[in-house]
Amino acid sequence: MAKIIGILVVIGSVLGGFIASGGQVMALVHPFEVLIIGGAALGGFLQANPGSTFMIVFKKSLKMFSSRFTHAYYLEVLKLIYEILNKSRREGMMAIEADIEEPTASPIFSKYPAILKDERMTAYICDYLRIMSSGNMAPHELEGLFDMEMNSLKEELEHPAHAVAKIADGLPAMGIVAAVLGIVITMSILAEADNAMIGYKVGSALVGTFLGILASYGFFGPLSSALEHDAKEELNVYEAIKASLVASASGMPPTLAVEFGRKVLYPAHRPTFAELDQAMRGA
Repeated sequence: MAKIIGILVVIGSVLGGFIASGGQVMALVHPFEVLIIGGAALGGFLQANPGSTFMIVFKKSLKMFSSRFTHAYYLEVLKLIYEILNKSRREGMMAIEADIEEPTASPIFSKYPAILKDERMTAYICDYLRIMSSGNMAPHELEGLFDMEMNSLKEELEHPAHAVAKIADGLPAMGIVAAVLGIVITMSILAEADNAMIGYKVGSALVGTFLGILASYGFFGPLSSALEHDAKEELNVYEAIKASLVASASGMPPTLAVEFGRKVLYPAHRPTFAELDQAMRGA
């Protein structure tokens, strides 16, 4: 909701100030300027990034208006880890083999569809539980393996934000390109144009600069920051899972192991000790 309000504030402030100063909204409507700026930005984005990045950015941008990293989601992740660790402690690591080999058919994973829908996170949990079930890796070795994967995961999760940031940095320059082309057109008609026409053409060219700067600092820059924040929140969940599993591998009971994970979570939506304890009792 806050992001929608932010977008409306940007549009309302810019257009409201322009109109209040005596400007006409239609003076800013120049579709071909938008085509030049938007097309050049899109082309640059496609050149600079793998093809899959466009779809990732597009899908994540649509999800920016409602984050899945909420208090309830964090609690579900911790409950899932607790349940799987508790079962392995009571019945042995071999008892969870079916759960980690076929999580979609697992009675435990099926309780948490939001996590199960995230194939990467599900695979992340199952892979490390599979390694722990082998019993051949010391806790510090397991933590080292976690750290190596977290480094590559961090790069992958933050790439969309970096890609959008590069486009945001380039949009003012794209606006200047559109403005220069508008001046070129103006120069070509000086001989037969009157003052009104010349003023219109120059105004159209300046709109290109305006649109490039507004798109950069009013929309794409904030989008890049939002994508970066989303990546940090997702990475934080992986860190919490890591902390819980490493604690379990070190011999901690499930109730204490998930407390390690809870402490890693960002305070904004972190469940309290009592909430987690009640959730584990319910599980």
